[in-house]
Amino acid sequence: MQYRDSANLDTSQVTSTSSGGAGGKMAVGGIGGLIIVVLAMFFGFDPGSLVGGTAAGPQQNTDQYAECKTGADIQSNRDCRYVAYTNSIQNYWVKSMQGYEKTTTHIFTGQVSTACGTATSAVGPFYCPNDHIVYLDTGFFDQLTGQLGAQGGDAAEAYVIAHEYGHHISNLTGVLGQVQSAGNQSGANSPQVRLELQADCYAGVWLANASKDPNSPIAAITKDDVLAAADAARAVGDDRIQQASTGRVDRESWTHGSAAQRQNWLATGFNSGDPSQCNTFTN
Repeated sequence: MQYRDSANLDTSQVTSTSSGGAGGKMAVGGIGGLIIVVLAMFFGFDPGSLVGGTAAGPQQNTDQYAECKTGADIQSNRDCRYVAYTNSIQNYWVKSMQGYEKTTTHIFTGQVSTACGTATSAVGPFYCPNDHIVYLDTGFFDQLTGQLGAQGGDAAEAYVIAHEYGHHISNLTGVLGQVQSAGNQSGANSPQVRLELQADCYAGVWLANASKDPNSPIAAITKDDVLAAADAARAVGDDRIQQASTGRVDRESWTHGSAAQRQNWLATGFNSGDPSQCNTFTN
């Protein structure tokens, strides 16, 4: 992924806190262990069912992105890339979706209090529909490459964040609320899986358009970037994680879709570059 050195970065779109520890309880259910937690919750659209009500303890606001002024700053401060991802994603949706409401990416360590409850880093990246904020512990990207076997890289990271903003789009259109009102469903063709696949499609749409705006912090998306994003989508497929963790695949318990489904819908978004092609509920 190539960055545009002259692009201005808007640091107001990224906030951060640090927590003194990861105490408290999380209503995760099921079997323990990180890979099972990821299976149950990675990219989850309803963190309210994933987190507990225990206070997160002291949280300190940090200003680690204050010096991220332009795309050129990414060379000296790699953390600035999270601002670039967020700015590019939101700049696209502002221009492409009437009534789009800007929000923030909140980066935390250890534990965080949200309008959906208290979450720890084990939850993985998530979107809280109650406060419209994308939450991320960047340490997850080490788990993506280490435990889940993705090749990683900037494009893979950007895909993860773009997926969460895809849930923001589904929330603004009312689709997310409709799925939630239908109850907690699972299965290869369930509304919950279709919602996750829609977020993958929206991420692909952004990826296709990321470098087209001359003011975007993203100057170019290469073929290798697209392959890295697709590889990350494959790595978090329900079937792949189930096979690796339990040795069997149970389609009826899927919550996010198979590796093939996730890659296919990411490709649909990228190849079309059109969010109207992301109706995963009828296609």
